[in-house]
Amino acid sequence: MVSRRGMTAEVAAAAPTLIDVLRLSTTYLGDHGSTSARLDSELLCAHALRLRRIDLYLQFDRPLDETELTSIRELVRRRGKGEPVAYITGTREFYGRPFHVTSDVLVPRPDTETLVQQAIAFLRDRPGAELRVADLGTGSGCIAITLAAEVTAVRAVGTDVSAAALDVARDNAEALGVDVSFVECSWADCIEGGFDLIVSNPPYVTTQEFETVERDVRDFEPRDALLGGDDGLDAYRPLLVSVRDHAIVARVMLEVDPRHAEAVTALVSATFPGATTVPVPDLTGRTRVLDVAMA
Repeated sequence: MVSRRGMTAEVAAAAPTLIDVLRLSTTYLGDHGSTSARLDSELLCAHALRLRRIDLYLQFDRPLDETELTSIRELVRRRGKGEPVAYITGTREFYGRPFHVTSDVLVPRPDTETLVQQAIAFLRDRPGAELRVADLGTGSGCIAITLAAEVTAVRAVGTDVSAAALDVARDNAEALGVDVSFVECSWADCIEGGFDLIVSNPPYVTTQEFETVERDVRDFEPRDALLGGDDGLDAYRPLLVSVRDHAIVARVMLEVDPRHAEAVTALVSATFPGATTVPVPDLTGRTRVLDVAMA
C-alpha cells in the first residue's frame, strides 16, 4: 500500500520542473525562428513566475503547477509567432535601467548606447549650472531620460509626432523618477531658444531592407519609427532643416546606419556650412554616431 506521503511525492515528482520547461521552451522557440531561444525562454519564464532571471538558476528543480505552466505556454506561444520579448514582458533594459515599452515605440537597442555615451561625455565636460538638451523623435524616451539621469545639470525635452509614444515616454520618466518634458511635434519645430545639445536616433531602414529584416522587427515594431525611405535618409533631411530653422545649438549628435554615414555627413554640411562632423565608432569599429560641432 502506498502511503499518503508517498502519493504526494509521486505527484510532485510527476510535475514538470522549471528546468524541464526551460528546455522544452528553448527547443520550441529555436524551431520557430528565434536566434536567442535560451535567453528568450529564461526571460519569459522569469516574467511569468515573477522572478528575476538570476533566480531561475536557484529554482531549477521547482515543480510548476498548471496555472504557472499555462502562463508560460501563452508567453512562449506569442514569442513563437515572432512577437519581441520586450513587448511580451513590457520591459527592456537600456543603459542599466528598465524601460517600459509597447508596440507604439521601438525596442531600445544596445547600438543607441554609443550615442548616449558620446552625449554624456560631452555634457560632463561642458560648464554650466543648467544644460539644455533636446531628444528629437524620442519614442520611449530612453535617450532623454538616460541623459537627464546620468548628468544632474541636464534639463531635457523630448519631441515626437506620436502621442502614444509620448505617453510611454512620460510613464518611463515618472517610473524612473527623472524630470523630462515631452512635447508632441515634428523634430525641433516646437522647441525654442538655445540648446547645449540636440540628439536624435531617426528612422534609417531603407524600403528595400525593410522587406528582409527579421519578422520581430518587420511585423511588430512601428514602421514610421523604422523606415527611412529608398535611401534611408528621408528622416534626416527634415530633421536637419527643422534644427536649423528652430533651434540655436552648440552640438548635434545623430545615430546613423554605418553604411549611410558619409551621405548623412554630406547632408549636415549642406544644411550647416562650417560645422565640423566627427564620426564616432561603435564597439564593432563602424561609424554609429555623427558628432556635429556647430560653427
